[in-house]
Amino acid sequence: MKKKLPKYYPSCEEIMKANERLKNVINETPLQKNLLLSDKYKANVFLKREDLQIIRSYKIRGAYNKIKSVCYQTILKKGVVCASAGNHAQGVAYSCKKLKIPGRIYMPSTTPQQKIERVKMFGKDFVEIILIGDTFDSVNVEALDFCKKNKKIFIHPFDDVKIIEGQATVGLEILQQYPFHIDYIFIPVGGGGLISGVGSYFHQYSPHTKIIGVEPEGAPSMSISLKHGKVVELENIDRFIDGASVKKVGKLNFKICHKILYDMKTVPEGKVCTTILELYNLEAIVAEPAGALSISALDFYSKEIEGKTIVCILSGGNSDITRTEEIRERSLLYEEKKHYFIVQFPQRSGALKEFVNNVLSKKDDITYFEYSKKNSKEKGPAIIGIELSDKNEFTSLLKRMKKNKVHFQYINKNPDLFRILI
Repeated sequence: MKKKLPKYYPSCEEIMKANERLKNVINETPLQKNLLLSDKYKANVFLKREDLQIIRSYKIRGAYNKIKSVCYQTILKKGVVCASAGNHAQGVAYSCKKLKIPGRIYMPSTTPQQKIERVKMFGKDFVEIILIGDTFDSVNVEALDFCKKNKKIFIHPFDDVKIIEGQATVGLEILQQYPFHIDYIFIPVGGGGLISGVGSYFHQYSPHTKIIGVEPEGAPSMSISLKHGKVVELENIDRFIDGASVKKVGKLNFKICHKILYDMKTVPEGKVCTTILELYNLEAIVAEPAGALSISALDFYSKEIEGKTIVCILSGGNSDITRTEEIRERSLLYEEKKHYFIVQFPQRSGALKEFVNNVLSKKDDITYFEYSKKNSKEKGPAIIGIELSDKNEFTSLLKRMKKNKVHFQYINKNPDLFRILI
């Protein structure tokens, strides 16, 4: 069944054209039934594996479709420009090399070297990387200013109809690979390019499928915009889930999402970290934080999706190994298995030994300890991080601390102080 949409929505005909442009350029990524998730949620859960895409992300679809849709002679003469610290930059770089056109890619000076090297690898001599500014927002301003002054072609990461049509080919593939009824599709949301593309296609060809957008709790740009009925720019966001953390969603993306969404869900960053670790440990799947967003939302719909057919788009697998410790830390905090305290220790020998013997159980582990002895005082503060094997043991830990008259301050919920620790 095909539904008619307003003119500013990507048409199925244009999405088909995008699919043709992308043939022999991208991988048709698999749609895999995940047995562990299906068993956990008593549903048929399928993962669309865009982490197996040629640049390990769906972003190549929109970038290549946009660039290829412009007159070749024009784009060869002018060149293209983009601003990105991640997957969009890689998609543009790959497209430039493939089409043999010049590209200029602006990235924050804080971008990890691993990401810079991947952009260089995909773009080779066809791209120039400009490192400037500390945030994506400042870099984006520089890129747009350069485009305006030099009459270059800007490749927006999401707020462009050709970008949206390219991302929509993910939805086209899903319905070709599973031509049966799909009850729910969970799609990660950053600027809104993927969900407005895939959602538009599903809205027309699978109108009974409930489309659920999932974004980080620390960057709820689409959720807040939908609540206010207009695009809202956030002042501050948590950039941990960097592939889906934007201050402002696209205007076109917002219009489409306002029409097609069944629900929007924000997911805590710690929950996403738990999902990343579970995917790796149980499935040997390497997912980046934004890539794990859609799967992370399933817990919040567990009753609703029971017995249903579900598709989650695993949107990317460009994970930086240097972030592993932070991912584990955030996961433990979310799961309530890691707890930090400022403990006032008597400044005498044996005080720490008494704490370990009388307060900690055999399964508790001290994973962080910072103490500096001050000879002029009776007590000295120590910051202690304790990892529990079971979150339900936390109450018992507090009881033992109080029983042994330990003077402490619990600091997990103090973000300003705690941020120093991680």
